[in-house]
Amino acid sequence: MIAPIIKQRTLTLLHNRLFPFYFLIALSGCAAVPAQHAAEGTSPPIQAAAAAQTGKKEPQTASATATQNAPAVASVTTITPAPIPFLKQESNLANQPDVWHRIRSGYGMRELDSKLIAHFERWYAARPEYVERITERGQRYLHFIVEEVEKRGMPMEIALLPMIESAFYPGAYSTARASGIWQFIPSTGKNFGMQQNWWYDGRRDVISATNGALDYLQKLHNQFGEWDLALAAYNCGENCIMRAQARNRKLRLPTNYASLKLPKETRQYVPKLLAVKNIITYPESFGLTLTDIPNKPYFATVTTSRHIDLELAAEMAGISVEEFTALNPAHNRPVILTKEDEVLLLPVDNVPTFLANLERADQPLVSWQAYPAKKGENLDELAARFGITVEKLKAINSLSRNIQVSNGQALLVPLNGEEAKTEFSAFNTHLAVADQSMLNAVRHKVRKGDTLSSIARHYHVRLASLQSWNRGVRILRPGQFILVAQKAQTAPIKRAQASQIKRASKPIRTIKNTSNNRNANRGTATM
Repeated sequence: MIAPIIKQRTLTLLHNRLFPFYFLIALSGCAAVPAQHAAEGTSPPIQAAAAAQTGKKEPQTASATATQNAPAVASVTTITPAPIPFLKQESNLANQPDVWHRIRSGYGMRELDSKLIAHFERWYAARPEYVERITERGQRYLHFIVEEVEKRGMPMEIALLPMIESAFYPGAYSTARASGIWQFIPSTGKNFGMQQNWWYDGRRDVISATNGALDYLQKLHNQFGEWDLALAAYNCGENCIMRAQARNRKLRLPTNYASLKLPKETRQYVPKLLAVKNIITYPESFGLTLTDIPNKPYFATVTTSRHIDLELAAEMAGISVEEFTALNPAHNRPVILTKEDEVLLLPVDNVPTFLANLERADQPLVSWQAYPAKKGENLDELAARFGITVEKLKAINSLSRNIQVSNGQALLVPLNGEEAKTEFSAFNTHLAVADQSMLNAVRHKVRKGDTLSSIARHYHVRLASLQSWNRGVRILRPGQFILVAQKAQTAPIKRAQASQIKRASKPIRTIKNTSNNRNANRGTATM
């Protein structure tokens, strides 16, 4: 399948480059190019390849059909170049009939000769339900993302990046604590202005994370000069790419993306994006159907000066809690705290309903309260007292499932029919201690022979702590990254312990989890 595609794209590119010369020859009267001939060889490469495999004739685009049916004429003013697949068009993108047409008209990345593209095309084509699920989720966010990408003059392939990062699932969370549709780790999110505390995680905020991701990608493009290298750096970090380029320069080898020795995930990253691009461009050729996405805003922003229950906000807007949460996934608790710069996202058609209901509301908008739990207080008894299950009490307050008693912290509990004595006041607004320690966490790359116990001994930490920092991990595999809180690196390793670790595995190589290693340890997102 790859050979016909490469041949077709090469012929198309040559046609595009040589067209000005054809035009000059025609002007000099030496030759005239019939309109029908100009359309030869311009069928989409993916369609042509699919037709060759199946023996079926693929339907032509409207422009190609019109060109082929046009009569040949002598006047050179009638010569029109055929549309060139995968080249950025100069049309007004905002006037496209839907978001998919708008994306297709704004491509700007160069082609990549890689067998991995065809591999991932087949992978997605074999999972039509998964593709349908991705595009259904994406309909909420894609128009906004496309608008932002267009404003910055970036290639439209960038708008498709969340498809491979998170499958447009806003709750996606990797083993390395990367979160949101753009999959930011805590440190990089903080560097790009994404607030993270007990109540709120800006990495999941659609607007904040999108702007942060595009800022970061522009920075990387300015640094490396090519979009494929910028994307690779977005995946594994700037230092990863710079080291690979330095290694190639030392060997007098090219330093472009295709020539670099990169981690497996990063080698697959750009081909996977280009495979998604091909599928979005010619879904019928892969037997897929895309969810229709109108070329108009899906959501609008609203503000409220009062704290409000998440469920009540959804009810006031006339939408389901699932829809509200999908648009406002950054809120960690059942209460939404409002600040001067805080906005809520709602479907455009539901904004008037929400504002009208909010204006009429004369009752408290929060049905929760802060409870100063005493140290050692039994959580089962507390849950029963406030009319919720202990599992829900732990989930709402981000408590470990193994904890049975309170450590003396303030807990969020329901009013349970009681009337609020005062206006709800926020608490625990500081960054959680566990998350604070993870901002500059050390990443340990698992090698053959490593065990959780040996890694815990190496860093002088408790096994339970190590597991809690890594979402309860139990099984290790070589190449996996394990996070260790920075505060754990306090004491040097004793010689006896070091020799014991050495017998278990090769010397451990650690890398600080900084913005220059943005996603090298992102792990696998849960989608």
